[in-house]
Amino acid sequence: MQGIQLDPRRIERERARGIWPDRILVEYLDRWVREKGNATALIGFREETGTTVRLTWSELGERVARIARGLSARGVGVGDVVSLQLPNWWEFVAIHLACLRIGAITNPLMPIFRHRELSFMVGHAESRVFIAPSRFRGFDHGALALTLREQLPALEHVFLVGGEGETSFEEQLLAGPTNPVFTQGSPIDGNGVVQLLYTSGTTGEPKGVLHTSNTLLGTILQFIKRLECSERDVVFMPSPLAHQAGFAYGLMLGVVLGAPIVLLDIWHPRRAVELIEQHRATYTFASTPFLADLAQFEDVDKRDLRAFRLFVTSGAPIPPVVVQQAQENLGVVVVASWGMSECCSATTTLLSGRKVRESDGIAMPGSEVKVVDSAGREVPRSQQGSLRVRGAALFVGYLKRPQLYAVDEDGWFDTGDVARMDEEGYIRICGRDKDIIIRGGENIPVVEIEAALYKMPGILEAAIVGMPDARLGERACAFVATQPGAHIDLESMRAFLAGQEVSKTFWPERLEVLEQLPRNPTGKVLKFVLREAARKFVESPPA
Repeated sequence: MQGIQLDPRRIERERARGIWPDRILVEYLDRWVREKGNATALIGFREETGTTVRLTWSELGERVARIARGLSARGVGVGDVVSLQLPNWWEFVAIHLACLRIGAITNPLMPIFRHRELSFMVGHAESRVFIAPSRFRGFDHGALALTLREQLPALEHVFLVGGEGETSFEEQLLAGPTNPVFTQGSPIDGNGVVQLLYTSGTTGEPKGVLHTSNTLLGTILQFIKRLECSERDVVFMPSPLAHQAGFAYGLMLGVVLGAPIVLLDIWHPRRAVELIEQHRATYTFASTPFLADLAQFEDVDKRDLRAFRLFVTSGAPIPPVVVQQAQENLGVVVVASWGMSECCSATTTLLSGRKVRESDGIAMPGSEVKVVDSAGREVPRSQQGSLRVRGAALFVGYLKRPQLYAVDEDGWFDTGDVARMDEEGYIRICGRDKDIIIRGGENIPVVEIEAALYKMPGILEAAIVGMPDARLGERACAFVATQPGAHIDLESMRAFLAGQEVSKTFWPERLEVLEQLPRNPTGKVLKFVLREAARKFVESPPA
């Protein structure tokens, strides 16, 4: 596959460190089928139908074998790409495991993607198979999938969950007898590419991130050790499986542990609370908005969530007030994490809870992080700089774009994030390179000001971006979403920040109140959208 940057030196180096397991995820599936075939492997709740599917390890293994047989019968094998645009349904889990069984590469795609995104990604991947729902949330995915098949030369097969005839997933891939050939093992080793995951494209054209079993499983096993996860856990997963958070720390983690995975396909806080309580979920990994919704859910402290012990959150620094609400109302340990599609979770805080309110964690075993200046020299502790990472979890290339693989000869990857590191090695993300605001030569601490705004009564969420300014270079513009009935204006916001002892230099100079902030499916605020809006304010000032 074009774009792979995995040379023998890295393989030797990682093997010497003992982080890479040289295993495939289906080996864990095979173990649980043998050892506890009748135990629950997966519970999938579908919001639109109100139905639940519960599969044992044996039932999951059988469905994986059927799908693998069906794909193989259509010529799909080692190195072929299978794109799947599915919600958090059991089919997603089974299809990925079936791809591993035959050595194919899974290409997860967000259910919200439409023709523009899909035609680029599926075409760029030269996928041979595309699997989607027939319909989901009122959208005709089936019609779009068939259009893609007509337009993309490499796309040979389309299968639709809930479809009919030749495109029916159930009739074409799931029906028929099992074949013993597809019930054990995999034709690839730990260094075979198993995942093609496109970046969100929020700062430019999406890039196809390539991961092997070793790069994914290596970091997941270290994550399990650090956070003391075990088969006694029950994994609750509302994060999209088509994002690394749901894929690695939901789907893969549950299979590695042999722990039940509870899937929610459409996010509703009330439904999430019900499922956590009903299935005695113990753990989840999701972005800050999910945590805030649960922590602020009405009377959540009166629900029986005693089993729910751990909420790992990533995607953006967590406002300290949200951590406090979660600890008080949910009774969970909140763990902050930083990661990317390219390196999974490279840092986390610890179960002790230390520094969760002021940091994004310390490097995972097998990973290293450093903060450098424009010349690549490490900056003094507590100073901002460019965040770089290296280690076992680092991806192995961008599909067809080796020139974009920003890894130096020593193995350091330039993340594009700005961060600072304290004396103990804990990092704090200060934003993306493009998120930094420099007002008259002064760097505005965006993350800290946003965290302060979260404390203001009436504000649900806040984001700050720069507006071009002829004299100062940039000024700060705050975008907020408010609680129903709340009134927030620039004067009251500034008065609140003054009360929080925030320097006047850092106060936003424009306020825009929105119904909600634009976010991608994993909860990250789309600041490029806000920057475009702020630029228009400057170009068309109020009369």
